[in-house]
Amino acid sequence: MRSIAARLGISRNTVAKAVGADGPPTYVRAPQDSGIKAVEPAIRALLLENPRMPATVLAERVGWSGSPAWFRENVARIRPEYAPADPADRITYQPGDQAQCDLWFPEVRIPVSTGKARVLPVLVMVSSHSRFIMARMTGDLLAGMWELLESLGAVPRRLIWDNETGIGRRNSYAAGVAAFAGVLATRIVQVKPYDPESKGVVERANQFLETSFLPGRVFASAEDFNNQLGQWLPKANARLVRRTGARPTELLAADKAAMLALPPIPPVTGFTARVRLPWDYYVRMGSNDYSVHPQAIGRFVDVTADLATVTISLDGRSVGTHPRSWGTGLTITDPDHVEAARALRKAFQTPHPVGETTGLRDLADYDRAFGVVDGQVA
Repeated sequence: MRSIAARLGISRNTVAKAVGADGPPTYVRAPQDSGIKAVEPAIRALLLENPRMPATVLAERVGWSGSPAWFRENVARIRPEYAPADPADRITYQPGDQAQCDLWFPEVRIPVSTGKARVLPVLVMVSSHSRFIMARMTGDLLAGMWELLESLGAVPRRLIWDNETGIGRRNSYAAGVAAFAGVLATRIVQVKPYDPESKGVVERANQFLETSFLPGRVFASAEDFNNQLGQWLPKANARLVRRTGARPTELLAADKAAMLALPPIPPVTGFTARVRLPWDYYVRMGSNDYSVHPQAIGRFVDVTADLATVTISLDGRSVGTHPRSWGTGLTITDPDHVEAARALRKAFQTPHPVGETTGLRDLADYDRAFGVVDGQVA
């Protein structure tokens, strides 16, 4: 026993205990109550009132001072008993049934005017069956949707949106949306809040654009962004989609065959207004002011704007045309309008010589007109 202890470098008493034991030594820790047991009734009472209360708030309410990770782990174990599950079904998309729509805000600033740059929205539409992606940077949702659908050559039977302000909130459509859907004979469906699964196709497309199109690119303007995006999308739509096992371009024909035809008359989109031109000969469209030929001052002019151009007309005749600006709070001026205003102002401020322009009428003309002869009324 002594030689064993010397060889192993341990105490002889340890060797003696090992020889006399029935089996190998084991470490047994005395059981202790977890600190979570003391506060678990309080946690359950709070979850009963508010099943989605965050773990950080629960820890504060019950006075927890131990490990935050251990507390979160136990709250995650208890919470399912009080918070109902929200299962996500596997959805099958029929050809031509729907296109999912969303606004993507790429994390890149686009120059919109001298010294200014903004984060601009991109309208993304994805045909759910074929996964065919359509996208355009736009400031007008209805005009942008029509341009994308016109390029597609067909109209899905449903357009799926979330509660976007430009479309409407809580099944109350924004101005012009109901008429737009009526002309296209389609339905615009707004999904319920906190239901991301209903728009999962377009959400994944947004992520795909974020990670595959955007990195390493520089854009000089919104038009440059759309040009680069237009060149990239055919490659994106030729990719193999794991979920469908096919390429969007391969499924697009069957998708379009089940869609609605484009309407014979395009829907009314863009901005339209009729205003009286003020003395400073500018009209406001969006948040920018555009100059108008000053000959229309004081008269009603029609202001129309599409995705690219702002046009002002007087009795069907153009009195102002400008490229539509993506900026805000800008004043867009045509130099010809300023020159015309200068000429009109000069003519107004220059008095006319009485003899040259107006002349003096012979007073005898008034006598003959009123029948006055030698100062007496005839």
